[in-house]
Amino acid sequence: MIVRIMGEGQVELDDSHFVELNKLDDELLQEMESGDEAGFRRTLYALLEAVRRMGRPLPDDALEPSELILPAPDASLDEVREMLGDDGLIPS
Repeated sequence: MIVRIMGEGQVELDDSHFVELNKLDDELLQEMESGDEAGFRRTLYALLEAVRRMGRPLPDDALEPSELILPAPDASLDEVREMLGDDGLIPS
């Protein structure tokens, strides 16, 4: 799957990594619902770091359609809330 981190670029992730990413996504959703800004910030950072670590970066000039778009690391709680689907940022 091709994943874009807004403001950074794209990475390709194997489907096997989505179990770990979904756990972080569930945590992020809980923190957003409870208004835990510090927890939200920490988990968003962990989610993006996991994508960077597990993904293979695509060249900057690659024009692949992104199947999943994640917020920038400095996105606000409200900006991320607008990006959420029924399952969070990452579909189950």
